[in-house]
Amino acid sequence: MSYGLAVPTPETDSRPGQVPPPPAPPRPVPGQDPRAQWALTLAVIVSGALTIRPMGVSGQGLLVAVLFVLNCAALLARGLPSDRIPPAATLVWLSLGVLAAAALIGASRSGTGYLFAFFLSGHIGYRLPARQALVLAPACSLLCGGVLYFDIGGSHPLLPWAVGLTTGAPVLVGILNRVQHQAVNAALSAAQSAERAARAEAQAAVLTERSRIARDVHDVLAHTLAGINMQLELADALLDTGDLEKVRAANDKAHSLVKESLKQAQWTVHALREDSLPLVQTLTAMLESSGHHNTLTVHGTPIETPARVTQNLLRIAQESLTNAARHAPGGQVRAELAFTTSSTTLTIRNRHATRPAHTGQGSGMGLIGIRERVSLLGGTLTTGPVTEGPDQGGWHVKAVIPR
Repeated sequence: MSYGLAVPTPETDSRPGQVPPPPAPPRPVPGQDPRAQWALTLAVIVSGALTIRPMGVSGQGLLVAVLFVLNCAALLARGLPSDRIPPAATLVWLSLGVLAAAALIGASRSGTGYLFAFFLSGHIGYRLPARQALVLAPACSLLCGGVLYFDIGGSHPLLPWAVGLTTGAPVLVGILNRVQHQAVNAALSAAQSAERAARAEAQAAVLTERSRIARDVHDVLAHTLAGINMQLELADALLDTGDLEKVRAANDKAHSLVKESLKQAQWTVHALREDSLPLVQTLTAMLESSGHHNTLTVHGTPIETPARVTQNLLRIAQESLTNAARHAPGGQVRAELAFTTSSTTLTIRNRHATRPAHTGQGSGMGLIGIRERVSLLGGTLTTGPVTEGPDQGGWHVKAVIPR
């Protein structure tokens, strides 16, 4: 015997960044298939129509027919969604259904009219709060038992009065189904909340990854393309002077920038693939490709840093070298890597420019990108002019990344 309703189970795609598909059709909770409910309801009605007697269009037969119709209506109302019927209306409907079921037992002489009382009692346990259900169901038992015991209306002669007293027992089944239904709803609600949280987390991860890719694309394309454009404009301007040597020098510089951008693109591909690059060796190669040989100093014992730390330190170094080349062309650049038990520190220093600087080609995002990278790693960043020592008049960038 079942008194539950179908509970929708959402089926969603858990891949991040995707719009969830429309909800799947409602699925019944195990043991609460609405098709089984309707089949049982129709079986009770058909059984009553075939066996309940007398049933006719006059006298007692008309009274039995009317009571049968009322019981059928009360039983069919089980299929109505609970959220569409106010609680007070539900109480009235089931109370009247109990009276109609008891009256049908008293008015009929034979048949299965008592089944209406059993099924209504079970639905009382499912639809009503436990306190109301445990009052109305015993009332149903007393009414049906009393009708049979006192032979009110010349009731069913073959039906023992004790059967009438048991008509309220299915209320316990209804209450159990109600508890199960509420538990399933709570579990589904918790699962939906967890899924929404997972989707939000995945979306945040997607946005973070997009920001990282944007920084890498900026590092690779914005600076190198700006440098290439500057050299080509210089070559174009020198053509009017007829100084072919300077034109060739500018053209060679543009070619070298193209080669450098290819190397940087390879580093970016490694970073996007989460490949772990050796920090010291890669930084050395980066400095040499920028024309700064034997300028890296390592303090402490080099350790293998996490791929995420290595990638960001290399990007910070790349950005610093590009800024040095733009704002202090010709100035010597020195780099230091310091490994301690608590942190890894990268310092890039450049001396003052020895050639005129062309600062109008930058995007203005370089230092912002460096700060973002250091912040993502939980480190600290120090930038500013060098005020003392051999690099006085230059600029330094110092990033301290904790372990």
